Amino acid sequence: MPLKRYTAIYAMLWRNSVVREMGFKANFLLWILVELIWFALQLCFVTVIYSHTNYIGDWTKWQVVLLIGASHFIQQIFTALFLSNCIQISEYIRTGKLDFMLLLPVNTRFIVSLRQVDLGGFINALSALAVMIYAGKQLGVMPGAAQVFGFFVLCAIGIFIHYSLMFLLVSVSFWTVRAQGIVWGYYNLFNITRLPDAAFTGFFKTFFTFAIPMLLVANVPAKLLVNKLSSPLDMLLLLGMSVVCFLASELVWRFSLRRYTSASS
Repeated sequence: MPLKRYTAIYAMLWRNSVVREMGFKANFLLWILVELIWFALQLCFVTVIYSHTNYIGDWTKWQVVLLIGASHFIQQIFTALFLSNCIQISEYIRTGKLDFMLLLPVNTRFIVSLRQVDLGGFINALSALAVMIYAGKQLGVMPGAAQVFGFFVLCAIGIFIHYSLMFLLVSVSFWTVRAQGIVWGYYNLFNITRLPDAAFTGFFKTFFTFAIPMLLVANVPAKLLVNKLSSPLDMLLLLGMSVVCFLASELVWRFSLRRYTSASS
């Protein structure tokens, strides 16, 4: 069956990724350390901000800390599963490796999206969960099993949005050959997901909710945990935007493939 076949292929890709990572243990550990330091600096920045105020919009200090933890968790899982793969697509096009992948008896988007796994991202995601648990204790929040399950489902939807948007941008490589600048530019927009949506108004709130739904990705899961969701509309909007983003990325990907003439042409 297709599902069983693709599961077996993905398991093999995971095994190859583990072997590759363990071949460069120092690099693996150093990258984890760098990400932990970056995460700590973000938390220090929040501490500095809240030494001058008690609220950002209607968000307290520990609510924002929990939001940053949720954002970091989503970012690290996205990094582990998709980031390195999306970055390499332009190289596949430039060097002609995509020609080989198009001949494989598997879906091309599947193989280029999931070929490698960055295991360090999962380690860093655990540190984000630890910060969220600590922030929850400071808030006196005790989410139930349904809330925790809903949080992880919403995080998965947020990761899917990031993947779809980055994959859409990477498809520009079929015309520009190199698109690393665009990809890393989008990756830097992750900083917006760490900010409470109440900090935005007017055009910027609309733009980062509907055009590039950064404000939904981490805010909605965090709101669910701290009981700030007054209705399910935000969750439905997050789900709806994930569908829109995926369909847009799939349309652009197929349009690009139809006009791809291989690296040798």
